[in-house]
Amino acid sequence: MKTKQENVLKLGIPAGSLQKATNALFARAGFDLSDSKRSYLPAIDDAEIQPICLRAQEMGRYVGDGVLDAGITGYDWITENDCDVIEVCELAYSKATSNPARWVLAVPNESDVQKPEDLAGGIVATELVGVAKKYFAEKNIDVKVEFSWGATEVKARLVDAIVELTETGSSLRANNLRILDTIIVSTTRLIANKDAWQDDFKREKIENISILLQAAIEARSKVGLKMNVKKADLDAVLKILPAEKSPTVSSLADANYAAIDVIIEDKIERALVPALKRAGASGIITYPLNKVIH
Repeated sequence: MKTKQENVLKLGIPAGSLQKATNALFARAGFDLSDSKRSYLPAIDDAEIQPICLRAQEMGRYVGDGVLDAGITGYDWITENDCDVIEVCELAYSKATSNPARWVLAVPNESDVQKPEDLAGGIVATELVGVAKKYFAEKNIDVKVEFSWGATEVKARLVDAIVELTETGSSLRANNLRILDTIIVSTTRLIANKDAWQDDFKREKIENISILLQAAIEARSKVGLKMNVKKADLDAVLKILPAEKSPTVSSLADANYAAIDVIIEDKIERALVPALKRAGASGIITYPLNKVIH
Protein backbone atom coordinates (compact mmCIF):
# COMPACT_ATOMS: atom_id res chain seq x y z
CA MET A 1 0.00 0.00 0.00
CA LYS A 2 1.24 3.48 -0.86
CA THR A 3 1.96 6.01 1.84
CA LYS A 4 0.30 9.40 1.76
CA GLN A 5 3.63 10.97 0.85
CA GLU A 6 3.88 8.86 -2.34
CA ASN A 7 0.50 10.07 -3.57
CA VAL A 8 1.96 13.30 -4.90
CA LEU A 9 2.49 14.15 -8.56
CA LYS A 10 5.66 16.15 -9.24
CA LEU A 11 4.57 18.48 -12.05
CA GLY A 12 6.93 20.72 -14.00
CA ILE A 13 5.62 24.21 -14.72
CA PRO A 14 7.54 26.09 -17.45
CA ALA A 15 9.42 29.20 -16.37
CA GLY A 16 10.20 32.06 -18.72
CA SER A 17 8.11 32.99 -21.75
CA LEU A 18 5.35 30.40 -21.12
CA GLN A 19 5.02 31.21 -17.42
CA LYS A 20 2.30 33.84 -17.45
CA ALA A 21 0.19 32.02 -20.04
CA THR A 22 0.51 28.74 -18.11
CA ASN A 23 -0.62 30.31 -14.84
CA ALA A 24 -3.62 31.84 -16.61
CA LEU A 25 -4.49 28.50 -18.22
CA PHE A 26 -4.37 26.67 -14.87
CA ALA A 27 -6.66 29.34 -13.40
CA ARG A 28 -9.22 28.76 -16.16
CA ALA A 29 -8.92 25.02 -15.55
CA GLY A 30 -9.89 25.55 -11.91
CA PHE A 31 -6.49 25.52 -10.18
CA ASP A 32 -5.13 28.30 -7.98
CA LEU A 33 -1.46 28.25 -8.99
CA SER A 34 0.62 30.92 -7.28
CA ASP A 35 2.85 33.26 -9.29
CA SER A 36 5.79 31.02 -10.10
CA LYS A 37 7.96 34.04 -10.93
CA ARG A 38 8.65 34.37 -7.24
CA SER A 39 9.61 30.78 -6.49
CA TYR A 40 10.84 27.58 -8.09
CA LEU A 41 8.31 25.81 -5.86
CA PRO A 42 5.00 27.62 -6.50
CA ALA A 43 1.94 26.66 -4.46
CA ILE A 44 -1.21 25.06 -5.85
CA ASP A 45 -4.56 24.36 -4.20
CA ASP A 46 -4.24 20.60 -4.68
CA ALA A 47 -2.37 18.62 -2.03
CA GLU A 48 -1.73 15.82 -4.53
CA ILE A 49 0.27 18.04 -6.91
CA GLN A 50 3.76 19.41 -6.22
CA PRO A 51 4.51 22.04 -8.88
CA ILE A 52 8.16 22.75 -9.69
CA CYS A 53 9.09 25.67 -11.91
CA LEU A 54 11.79 24.92 -14.51
CA ARG A 55 12.87 26.22 -17.91
CA ALA A 56 11.00 24.57 -20.78
CA GLN A 57 14.37 23.78 -22.39
CA GLU A 58 15.26 21.32 -19.61
CA MET A 59 11.80 20.06 -18.71
CA GLY A 60 11.89 17.03 -21.00
CA ARG A 61 15.17 15.73 -19.59
CA TYR A 62 13.93 15.94 -15.99
CA VAL A 63 10.67 14.19 -16.91
CA GLY A 64 12.49 11.54 -18.91
CA ASP A 65 14.92 10.89 -16.03
CA GLY A 66 12.10 10.60 -13.48
CA VAL A 67 13.04 13.70 -11.49
CA LEU A 68 9.56 14.92 -12.43
CA ASP A 69 6.47 12.78 -13.05
CA ALA A 70 5.06 15.12 -15.68
CA GLY A 71 5.65 18.55 -17.13
CA ILE A 72 4.72 21.13 -19.73
CA THR A 73 7.17 21.98 -22.48
CA GLY A 74 7.37 22.57 -26.21
CA TYR A 75 7.62 19.99 -28.96
CA ASP A 76 10.78 21.82 -30.05
CA TRP A 77 12.61 21.02 -26.82
CA ILE A 78 11.32 17.43 -26.74
CA THR A 79 12.86 17.02 -30.20
CA GLU A 80 16.04 18.95 -29.42
CA ASN A 81 16.81 16.86 -26.33
CA ASP A 82 15.56 13.57 -27.85
CA CYS A 83 13.44 13.03 -24.74
CA ASP A 84 12.17 9.54 -23.95
CA VAL A 85 8.77 10.55 -22.56
CA ILE A 86 5.05 9.98 -23.03
CA GLU A 87 3.38 12.82 -24.93
CA VAL A 88 0.03 12.96 -23.14
CA CYS A 89 -1.61 15.72 -25.16
CA GLU A 90 -1.05 18.84 -27.20
CA LEU A 91 -1.94 22.10 -25.49
CA ALA A 92 -2.67 24.77 -28.11
CA TYR A 93 -1.39 27.80 -26.27
CA SER A 94 1.83 29.81 -26.24
CA LYS A 95 3.18 32.98 -24.67
CA ALA A 96 1.28 35.42 -26.89
CA THR A 97 -1.26 33.57 -29.02
CA SER A 98 -2.92 30.20 -29.53
CA ASN A 99 -0.92 29.73 -32.73
CA PRO A 100 1.98 27.29 -33.03
CA ALA A 101 5.44 28.77 -32.57
CA ARG A 102 7.95 28.42 -35.41
CA TRP A 103 11.71 28.14 -35.42
CA VAL A 104 12.73 29.92 -38.60
CA LEU A 105 15.92 30.40 -40.56
CA ALA A 106 16.40 34.15 -40.99
CA VAL A 107 18.94 36.58 -42.42
CA PRO A 108 19.26 40.39 -42.46
CA ASN A 109 17.20 42.14 -45.12
CA GLU A 110 20.40 43.40 -46.75
CA SER A 111 21.95 39.90 -46.98
CA ASP A 112 22.70 38.42 -50.40
CA VAL A 113 21.44 35.04 -49.14
CA GLN A 114 18.15 34.12 -50.86
CA LYS A 115 17.82 30.42 -50.01
CA PRO A 116 19.24 28.00 -47.42
CA GLU A 117 21.73 26.57 -49.94
CA ASP A 118 23.38 30.00 -50.19
CA LEU A 119 24.58 29.57 -46.58
CA ALA A 120 27.03 26.76 -47.50
CA GLY A 121 30.33 27.34 -45.70
CA GLY A 122 28.75 29.89 -43.37
CA ILE A 123 27.89 30.13 -39.66
CA VAL A 124 24.38 29.89 -38.18
CA ALA A 125 23.61 30.87 -34.58
CA THR A 126 20.74 29.36 -32.59
CA GLU A 127 19.67 27.97 -29.24
CA LEU A 128 18.12 24.96 -31.00
CA VAL A 129 21.41 23.47 -32.17
CA GLY A 130 20.45 19.81 -32.59
CA VAL A 131 17.33 20.47 -34.66
CA ALA A 132 19.16 23.04 -36.82
CA LYS A 133 22.05 20.64 -37.49
CA LYS A 134 19.60 17.93 -38.53
CA TYR A 135 17.81 20.39 -40.86
CA PHE A 136 21.02 21.33 -42.70
CA ALA A 137 22.24 17.72 -42.77
CA GLU A 138 19.01 16.57 -44.42
CA LYS A 139 19.46 19.28 -47.06
CA ASN A 140 23.16 18.36 -47.43
CA ILE A 141 24.21 21.95 -46.72
CA ASP A 142 27.61 22.30 -45.03
CA VAL A 143 27.29 25.01 -42.36
CA LYS A 144 28.64 25.51 -38.85
CA VAL A 145 25.83 25.69 -36.29
CA GLU A 146 26.83 27.57 -33.13
CA PHE A 147 24.94 27.76 -29.83
CA SER A 148 23.58 31.20 -28.99
CA TRP A 149 22.94 32.29 -25.41
CA GLY A 150 19.77 34.28 -26.17
CA ALA A 151 19.29 37.62 -27.98
CA THR A 152 19.93 35.71 -31.19
CA GLU A 153 18.37 38.39 -33.42
CA VAL A 154 21.19 40.77 -32.47
CA LYS A 155 23.74 38.25 -33.74
CA ALA A 156 22.19 37.99 -37.19
CA ARG A 157 24.68 40.55 -38.51
CA LEU A 158 27.65 38.90 -36.78
CA VAL A 159 27.09 35.50 -38.43
CA ASP A 160 25.56 34.45 -41.73
CA ALA A 161 22.10 33.49 -40.44
CA ILE A 162 20.13 32.63 -37.31
CA VAL A 163 17.50 30.07 -36.37
CA GLU A 164 15.10 31.81 -34.01
CA LEU A 165 11.71 31.21 -32.40
CA THR A 166 8.79 33.35 -33.51
CA GLU A 167 5.03 33.43 -33.07
CA THR A 168 4.04 36.53 -35.00
CA GLY A 169 7.27 37.52 -36.76
CA SER A 170 7.09 41.02 -35.27
CA SER A 171 10.47 40.81 -33.51
CA LEU A 172 12.16 39.63 -36.69
CA ARG A 173 10.63 42.48 -38.67
CA ALA A 174 11.64 44.97 -35.99
CA ASN A 175 15.23 43.78 -36.38
CA ASN A 176 15.04 44.02 -40.18
CA LEU A 177 15.32 40.28 -40.68
CA ARG A 178 13.62 38.12 -43.30
CA ILE A 179 12.65 34.47 -43.11
CA LEU A 180 14.17 31.96 -45.52
CA ASP A 181 12.50 28.81 -44.23
CA THR A 182 10.70 27.20 -41.28
CA ILE A 183 12.87 24.68 -39.44
CA ILE A 184 10.28 23.22 -37.07
CA VAL A 185 6.72 24.04 -35.95
CA SER A 186 6.21 23.63 -32.22
CA THR A 187 3.23 23.50 -29.90
CA THR A 188 3.11 23.07 -26.15
CA ARG A 189 2.80 19.52 -24.84
CA LEU A 190 1.94 17.84 -21.55
CA ILE A 191 4.49 15.05 -21.14
CA ALA A 192 4.85 12.23 -18.61
CA ASN A 193 7.60 10.00 -17.31
CA LYS A 194 7.16 6.43 -18.55
CA ASP A 195 7.30 4.90 -15.06
CA ALA A 196 4.90 7.49 -13.67
CA TRP A 197 2.51 6.67 -16.53
CA GLN A 198 2.40 3.07 -15.31
CA ASP A 199 1.47 4.17 -11.78
CA ASP A 200 -2.33 4.17 -11.42
CA PHE A 201 -2.51 7.19 -9.12
CA LYS A 202 -0.09 9.32 -11.14
CA ARG A 203 -1.58 8.39 -14.49
CA GLU A 204 -5.09 9.28 -13.37
CA LYS A 205 -3.81 12.58 -11.96
CA ILE A 206 -1.99 13.41 -15.19
CA GLU A 207 -5.03 12.48 -17.27
CA ASN A 208 -7.24 14.68 -15.06
CA ILE A 209 -4.91 17.63 -15.58
CA SER A 210 -4.88 16.93 -19.32
CA ILE A 211 -8.69 16.92 -19.53
CA LEU A 212 -9.04 20.15 -17.55
CA LEU A 213 -6.30 22.06 -19.40
CA GLN A 214 -7.62 21.03 -22.82
CA ALA A 215 -11.14 22.01 -21.75
CA ALA A 216 -9.89 25.42 -20.64
CA ILE A 217 -8.15 25.94 -23.99
CA GLU A 218 -11.26 24.87 -25.89
CA ALA A 219 -13.37 27.37 -23.94
CA ARG A 220 -11.14 30.36 -24.72
CA SER A 221 -12.61 30.85 -28.19
CA LYS A 222 -16.24 30.16 -27.30
CA VAL A 223 -19.16 31.76 -25.48
CA GLY A 224 -22.46 30.45 -24.22
CA LEU A 225 -25.64 31.90 -25.71
CA LYS A 226 -29.15 31.72 -24.20
CA MET A 227 -32.41 33.18 -25.47
CA ASN A 228 -36.17 32.86 -25.40
CA VAL A 229 -38.12 32.41 -28.63
CA LYS A 230 -41.78 32.26 -29.56
CA LYS A 231 -42.44 28.79 -30.90
CA ALA A 232 -43.81 30.40 -34.05
CA ASP A 233 -40.34 31.92 -34.64
CA LEU A 234 -38.35 28.86 -33.56
CA ASP A 235 -37.52 27.52 -37.03
CA ALA A 236 -36.37 30.95 -38.23
CA VAL A 237 -34.07 31.37 -35.21
CA LEU A 238 -32.63 27.85 -35.46
CA LYS A 239 -31.74 28.43 -39.13
CA ILE A 240 -29.57 31.39 -38.10
CA LEU A 241 -27.54 29.37 -35.61
CA PRO A 242 -24.41 27.61 -36.97
CA ALA A 243 -25.42 24.38 -38.69
CA GLU A 244 -22.72 22.31 -36.99
CA LYS A 245 -24.02 23.21 -33.53
CA SER A 246 -26.83 21.33 -31.83
CA PRO A 247 -28.66 23.74 -29.52
CA THR A 248 -30.65 22.66 -26.51
CA VAL A 249 -34.31 23.63 -26.90
CA SER A 250 -36.46 23.56 -23.76
CA SER A 251 -40.10 24.34 -23.11
CA LEU A 252 -40.97 27.25 -20.81
CA ALA A 253 -43.86 27.73 -18.40
CA ASP A 254 -45.48 29.83 -21.12
CA ALA A 255 -46.41 27.17 -23.68
CA ASN A 256 -45.99 29.69 -26.50
CA TYR A 257 -42.24 30.09 -25.82
CA ALA A 258 -39.11 27.93 -25.86
CA ALA A 259 -35.63 28.50 -24.46
CA ILE A 260 -32.52 27.91 -26.58
CA ASP A 261 -29.05 27.28 -25.14
CA VAL A 262 -26.02 26.87 -27.40
CA ILE A 263 -22.22 27.28 -27.42
CA ILE A 264 -20.80 29.31 -30.31
CA GLU A 265 -17.45 30.69 -31.47
CA ASP A 266 -16.93 34.09 -29.89
CA LYS A 267 -15.84 35.57 -33.22
CA ILE A 268 -19.36 35.14 -34.67
CA GLU A 269 -21.26 36.39 -31.61
CA ARG A 270 -21.19 40.03 -32.70
CA ALA A 271 -22.91 39.32 -36.02
CA LEU A 272 -25.17 36.57 -34.70
CA VAL A 273 -26.88 38.35 -31.80
CA PRO A 274 -28.49 41.18 -33.85
CA ALA A 275 -29.67 38.63 -36.44
CA LEU A 276 -31.26 36.52 -33.71
CA LYS A 277 -32.97 39.58 -32.27
CA ARG A 278 -34.45 40.45 -35.66
CA ALA A 279 -35.62 36.85 -36.12
CA GLY A 280 -37.67 37.07 -32.92
CA ALA A 281 -35.33 35.99 -30.10
CA SER A 282 -35.62 37.86 -26.78
CA GLY A 283 -33.92 37.74 -23.40
CA ILE A 284 -30.62 37.04 -25.19
CA ILE A 285 -27.73 36.38 -22.81
CA THR A 286 -24.11 35.67 -23.71
CA TYR A 287 -21.66 34.43 -21.10
CA PRO A 288 -17.99 33.38 -20.94
CA LEU A 289 -16.97 29.76 -20.48
CA ASN A 290 -14.19 28.38 -18.31
CA LYS A 291 -14.13 24.85 -19.71
CA VAL A 292 -15.63 22.98 -22.65
CA ILE A 293 -15.30 19.19 -22.48
CA HIS A 294 -16.29 17.07 -25.47
